[in-house]
Amino acid sequence: MPSLRDYRDRIKSVKSTKKITSAMKMVAASKLRKAQEQAEASQPYAQAMSEMLSRVAANVVINESSSKLLAGTGSDKRHLLVVVTADRGLCGGFNANLVKKAIARIQELTTEGKEVSVLCVGRKGRDSLKRGYSGLIAQSFIGLMGSSRVEYADASKVTDYILDEFEAGNFDVCSLIYNEFVSVLTQKPTVNQLIPFALPEASEEASEDDDDAKAEQVSPYDFEPEEERILEALLPRNLGVQIFRALLDSAAGEQAARMTAMDNSTRNAGEMIDGLTLEYNRARQAHITKELIEIISGAEAV
Repeated sequence: MPSLRDYRDRIKSVKSTKKITSAMKMVAASKLRKAQEQAEASQPYAQAMSEMLSRVAANVVINESSSKLLAGTGSDKRHLLVVVTADRGLCGGFNANLVKKAIARIQELTTEGKEVSVLCVGRKGRDSLKRGYSGLIAQSFIGLMGSSRVEYADASKVTDYILDEFEAGNFDVCSLIYNEFVSVLTQKPTVNQLIPFALPEASEEASEDDDDAKAEQVSPYDFEPEEERILEALLPRNLGVQIFRALLDSAAGEQAARMTAMDNSTRNAGEMIDGLTLEYNRARQAHITKELIEIISGAEAV
């Protein structure tokens, strides 16, 4: 049975842990506000960019002269997975869930006979994937989300690497795996194909009247310069925008997950302190009762 000193030491240790988790919760909450504002501000632009490129690409006949970022290489044998995680832990299942999603995607592609390489953005993803897939990691970027504010220049480093590798013919398909920031309580692991640019699929349930209406409005715009030149200029920029959005979502999601995890840890520490205090009081009472019995027994013996 633990001594009274053991109980006191353990209660003191848990109280110290509670102070740390409470402080981390407040720090994460203060960082979350800025990161959330930045992430939410970027989402409309990224969505509008993707929708606009979809409208332009819908009017283009894809052929051999089309941009490879739109048409692809003609093969889907080699895949590059860009895995975006945090650099730090203590944020619940934020990193673990994403790594699990990435491993499932790797196994799926490997089963189909595809060649897979991984670009890690964030230390936790790199360290986790190194354990079983170190041979697949082609490059890693660390510290892009460590500052108080994520800059577009940070995303440009990743974008430039991807474009250089694509021009060198080192992969055919590039997919982005990141935690989409849905709300403070929800971060959704998401897979988004970047190269070749994925056109939106037509709905199979659309009625004939809707199809006729859409056919009449296929090209409500006149483009100057030509659509091919617009796509050639904007597709690389769209790649950077989507990566920048993923970094912002990941930075906001990390702080939200850390705040939630530290809040739960603080509550658990409080419950543990209450339980240990109760056990300490019981042990102290038993110790006092034992001493009283010894004193009374000694007095009666005399």
